[in-house]
Amino acid sequence: MSDDTRSAILRVVPAELDPQVTGNTHRLRQNAPMRKFLIQWFITSLALAVASRLVGGIHFSSLATLGISALVLGFINAIVRPILVLLTLPITILTLGVFYFVVNGAAFGLAAAVVPGFRVSSFGSAILGALLVGVCSWILGGLLLPRSEE
Repeated sequence: MSDDTRSAILRVVPAELDPQVTGNTHRLRQNAPMRKFLIQWFITSLALAVASRLVGGIHFSSLATLGISALVLGFINAIVRPILVLLTLPITILTLGVFYFVVNGAAFGLAAAVVPGFRVSSFGSAILGALLVGVCSWILGGLLLPRSEE
């Protein structure tokens, strides 16, 4: 069925009678992980934009670079940062957790090194940027991410 035919039918047939709409709750549950991923990507992008406005040493060449940087930062935080945390655990314990800021800054700087057009001028900017992105993501995630009803 063509898109024109489908849209014409949707205008005439009420949503309750459309077979593709009545099973919508099942389709919504199937798409929940993708929706959560897209919302989290948006939140990280927004947090990166806030960090670039507030920290002078963080710059993006374009909006596309900002979106790609959010994806890369999410990947690095999921794969590389846990390895760094494990390797630096003794010094993190000795410094009572303060070294964890350095690990977060290193992951942030690594994301900037990987993405062309994403520039962090100093390690201090990377640490401050990582801190701001974390705080902004936490706040925005609490506001935008749907709560699970478990």
